[in-house]
Amino acid sequence: MASVEKVLIVGVARGQGRLLARRLSRDLKVVGVDTDEWERRPAGAPFYRTDVRTRAFEDAMRKEQPDAVVHLGTVRHFRGPETQRFDVNVRGTRKLLDHCRTYGVKRLVVLSTSYVYGALSDNPSFMAEEHPLLAGRNYPEIRDLVEVDSLANAFMWQYPDIRTSILRPVPTLGYYSDNSIVNYLRQSRVVVMMGFNPMLQFMHEEDLVEAMALALERRLRGVYNVTGPGEVPLRVAIRETGGRPLPLPEPVARALLSRLFRLGLVRIPPGAIDYIKYSCTIAGDRFARETGFRPLFGLKESFRSLRR
Repeated sequence: MASVEKVLIVGVARGQGRLLARRLSRDLKVVGVDTDEWERRPAGAPFYRTDVRTRAFEDAMRKEQPDAVVHLGTVRHFRGPETQRFDVNVRGTRKLLDHCRTYGVKRLVVLSTSYVYGALSDNPSFMAEEHPLLAGRNYPEIRDLVEVDSLANAFMWQYPDIRTSILRPVPTLGYYSDNSIVNYLRQSRVVVMMGFNPMLQFMHEEDLVEAMALALERRLRGVYNVTGPGEVPLRVAIRETGGRPLPLPEPVARALLSRLFRLGLVRIPPGAIDYIKYSCTIAGDRFARETGFRPLFGLKESFRSLRR
């Protein structure tokens, strides 16, 4: 990995951050930043328990002078207040980008999500990276992730000397994954829209870690969709992860999930319903072509990681 000796991972204490640190530490010095404790930290790896919005984080950047930064530090769950999530994701990303420019970072990888395209009735199959980001139209709860993606995109064009890659992976499954689709599939009775069975794509968390490592190694600059081994109908995914579909008419499902979400009994916001109604599939051939990426885990292995 020429010209990169030290990489700083924001969000290192989360499962995928720990997996990535283990993968990169074979060849590089890894520095970790997170607000939680980094469990099973490799011996000698520097760690800063702080928030990217603080002066302490800037001090860490100044001290460590990393050659590369991987940004996994966005909040993907809905357990806290929406205003706090927006501040962590958007203001935190702005601060991070500013520090990358100030302290001479050479490469930056920002983890986005395929959800930023939105799940709409007129979506084409296998959307390319140029497709507009329309998730905020019907899913206001993830407008912050759309803005994070847009901030990184603007940064990439404004500072071409920093090789910035923005990865938009399909939903990720695995032991460490904590996202909306995992929380949804882990229910014993899984609400589905009566009359709808959209195609969904998935990938294993270990494959996502390898994709992030490849983005660094291949010096990628640009926006890249990252896909797994294929796609399946929603109800197949539910069956393969050990759940049972609960078909409901859409008005009933929306009212029920909205109430349960407000009461804190489920962690799936009502805006997410469109993702179990319409397909949001993406094309990952650009990333595969430029990196040689091929997923190692099949869909059955990914689904097995969630089985009860």
